[in-house]
Amino acid sequence: MFSSLLIANRGEIAARVTRTAKRLGLRTVAVYSDADAGAYHVRQADDAVHIGPAAAKDSYLVIEKIIEAAKRSGAEAIHPGYGFLSENVAFAEACEKAGLIFVGPPASAIRAMGLKDAAKALMEKAGVPVVPGYHGAEQDALFLEGEAQKIGYPVLIKAVAGGGGKGMRRVDEPANFATELKSAQREALAAFGDERVLIEKYVTRPRHIEIQVFADAHGNAVYLHERDCSLQRRHQKVIEEAPAPGMPEEMRRAMGEAAVAAAKAIGYRGAGTVEFIADGSKGLSADAFWFMEMNTRLQVEHPVTEAITGTDLVEWQLRVAAGERLPLAQKDIPLVGHAVEVRLYAEDPAKNFFPSTGKLTRLRLPSEEGIRADMGVEEGDEVSMFYDPMIGKIIAHGESRDVALAKMRRFLLDTEVAGPRTNLAFLAEIMGHDPFREADIDTGYIDRHIGALVPVQRLDAKALGAALVGYLSARGEALARDRWSPWSASDNWTLGGARSETLKLIAGEEALNIRVAPEGEGWRFTHGGVEHVVTGAMNAQGEVIATVDGLRLKAGFVSAGRGFSLVLRGATYDFTIPDPLDVDVATEGDTGALKSPMPGKIVAVMAEAGAHVKKGTGLVVMEAMKMEQTLAAAADGVIASVNVAPGDQVEAGAALVVFEVKKDEA
Repeated sequence: MFSSLLIANRGEIAARVTRTAKRLGLRTVAVYSDADAGAYHVRQADDAVHIGPAAAKDSYLVIEKIIEAAKRSGAEAIHPGYGFLSENVAFAEACEKAGLIFVGPPASAIRAMGLKDAAKALMEKAGVPVVPGYHGAEQDALFLEGEAQKIGYPVLIKAVAGGGGKGMRRVDEPANFATELKSAQREALAAFGDERVLIEKYVTRPRHIEIQVFADAHGNAVYLHERDCSLQRRHQKVIEEAPAPGMPEEMRRAMGEAAVAAAKAIGYRGAGTVEFIADGSKGLSADAFWFMEMNTRLQVEHPVTEAITGTDLVEWQLRVAAGERLPLAQKDIPLVGHAVEVRLYAEDPAKNFFPSTGKLTRLRLPSEEGIRADMGVEEGDEVSMFYDPMIGKIIAHGESRDVALAKMRRFLLDTEVAGPRTNLAFLAEIMGHDPFREADIDTGYIDRHIGALVPVQRLDAKALGAALVGYLSARGEALARDRWSPWSASDNWTLGGARSETLKLIAGEEALNIRVAPEGEGWRFTHGGVEHVVTGAMNAQGEVIATVDGLRLKAGFVSAGRGFSLVLRGATYDFTIPDPLDVDVATEGDTGALKSPMPGKIVAVMAEAGAHVKKGTGLVVMEAMKMEQTLAAAADGVIASVNVAPGDQVEAGAALVVFEVKKDEA
């Protein structure tokens, strides 16, 4: 085994690789950009090397800088993680040329599977079933549209060099093909430097099932069972589980053997994942699955495989890269219980999952047996606009699927995150959603049930009561109750009994005037026309322990400027304390403009001055945090002016499109 390892990545995967490498006694070296100088993965490593500016294209994606960092640090091997350069043929070749061990497959294997069209042709020769479609070199738009007609709608446009859902579009009817093709090509070019696409038949009730394979340099290859990754949004995985619900043993064996055949066909070495689409319309069967692609790297969702097999796949990677044989033969690989993984993202489900940035003012994870958390940040860290918005992954393992899901839901509801918006409550809703618990799933599940899965956050008496305990504790009221006495020196006396106070708060966009008065050891307040009583206090860790109308609960409390946040049962409630000196002034464009929700780059503009648009009409396509987002009109209106053009960089809050103000509104 080599003695030192450079991890050519960032975030949770860099920290994950570092943990195993340290356990094996290796010296670990991190790399970091300007934006990541103080990042979690840097703090976990033994050494770290600066590699350039914040933008990935100037740091994490520059092969020469990574190789130079390895040489400067004295690292003997490089682990690429996933994303960035992990499936880059030139990077694997550069490592070999520099005399560095690349912890991954041979460059020839990456090349064979790197382009989806060529990979499908190769798999057909190897006898692996593939999805019907066009995988050729011709890229003329009219030609591709004609191929889509031959295949039959719905079809899927996929970037040839793609991955992670980027450069991928589902098209249900011919009228939308040209627009979606341009969007897919544009996103593919930005993400991979290659705008070529292929066209595939879209299976209407598809299950996304993948097989974890592993091979060594001694001719051994095995599969470590399957993962079901069907719950996706915009073709990006949200929840993964192992084994796949309803998977017959015959199908597991057939898919596993096909995956091993695929790996052997390209002389594979190390960890890889062969992804299949299965027709779930009539239940899973051994004759209804097709090869999609092979990811020649470790997958984000690898922990669920580790959970059911009792293995450490990063350790396997390091041992195989060092020339060792696979630790287990096929017959010795166990399958114990069930595991599920969720991806915790900094994004706002209520705003079409738009990425969110900012400082993590609170990040508290409960202690739960059978739960593993692979985090890329700690409390106090910043979620940057420059990279993927994943905060971390949470994995639950239990003796059955029901137990694993129940563990996960409880853990999510007890997790506290404040600062950026997150999908925490959304994930908790999925865990408790009846169709999901009954395994009635496919890749369209989230889109089909989105209304039920994105909870409408309402400020009820429990949340408000806990917020009042935190707020009054922060003000010192809980420790100085004499201030509420009718004979308090602070305001002399109050005729008729104990003093009360009207607290002015803004919850979200709702202005609240809450009359609070002492009641025993707590306070009495009115919400929704009903009186409630709350007792409790906040400790030094920012934990509010409150009892509202006899119900005890625990919440997280974070003060922030002129406001505070309460985190309760997976939901975050933001409160603002109005400044009494503020004057309510309607600023120009508050309701008359489409504004940028965060910094980003404009990639397309569909708006034209003078045009009448309906609510929901897409006006601007913006690229932020590695993903394209379409910004739409919030209401019917007439466009007065368009202030941006493709290629423009914009700041958060910039007015992109301005609408005419009706005369009766002027």
